[in-house]
Amino acid sequence: MTALPAPDTAEAGVDLPVEHLLGLRHVVRADIAVPRALTALPGGFVVRRRGRGLEVDDIRVFAEGDDVRHIDRNTTARTGIPHVRTFRDERERTLILLVDLRPSMLWGTRRAFRSVAAAEAAALAGWRAIDGGGRVGLVAFGTGDPVVVPARGRDRGMIAVAGGLAHAHAQALRDAASTAQDRSEPPLAAALDLAARLAPRGASVLLASGLDQPGAGFDEAAGALTRRADLAALIVVDAFERHASPDLLPFVDASGTRRLGRVAETFDADRDPRFTRLRRLGVDAVPITTTDEPATMLAALEALDGSRR
Repeated sequence: MTALPAPDTAEAGVDLPVEHLLGLRHVVRADIAVPRALTALPGGFVVRRRGRGLEVDDIRVFAEGDDVRHIDRNTTARTGIPHVRTFRDERERTLILLVDLRPSMLWGTRRAFRSVAAAEAAALAGWRAIDGGGRVGLVAFGTGDPVVVPARGRDRGMIAVAGGLAHAHAQALRDAASTAQDRSEPPLAAALDLAARLAPRGASVLLASGLDQPGAGFDEAAGALTRRADLAALIVVDAFERHASPDLLPFVDASGTRRLGRVAETFDADRDPRFTRLRRLGVDAVPITTTDEPATMLAALEALDGSRR
């Protein structure tokens, strides 16, 4: 199913203002304020994984077997007791957001387009990563050139991601409204290949997509990416898919032709071929719905965390 051309005027659930994506940080901070056990962030994004990176994790008393090259001279001199520095592994602390803005995402029956829900969930994941001390990058792709934001840390990194995501979504709506624009779905393989080139080895990649038209080469590209990075997916489902009408309904196909059709069955993640395909590829995935509010999306992200521990 493909959206009808989007209106020129701003409309909630259709347009994606950058202010909305920036405002989602407050939702994440409110969630973080709730006491809970330390968990990983999406895609195996570990907050307190010690490694050989360059960023200090903590300073503790020297123990037998510690590398003497890591002794912290200042703390040792101040306390009179040998202390060593431990480090975080930077590679595990990079998250690349891979957001699908192709024509098949530009529709929705309640609250928001699937593309908007995908962007919201991705932004929430990004803010979680930033608040965990990590870096976030973006690959947003539609029918034109992808919008790429290299991974950066702190607020400025996520602000750049939010700006890139809002720009890419606005361009996707303009392309959908243009009668001259090709409505065919570019394959996801190209976006996965791009993410593989951008992500440092051992990074996390979070794909937000409806995944109903992945295109040729998806399995091969996903497999190659999983050998380099930790790939997870949020599958965006419209409310109509969860509670489909049995009646014949009008829709517009990928070529722009108006048709009548009936939804074969309602959504069931256990039997849905998209989830079956991802499980076969070793990619963990959870559904989010276009009616979900940010707090519900955060719960889905936490469920994805739990499945990856």
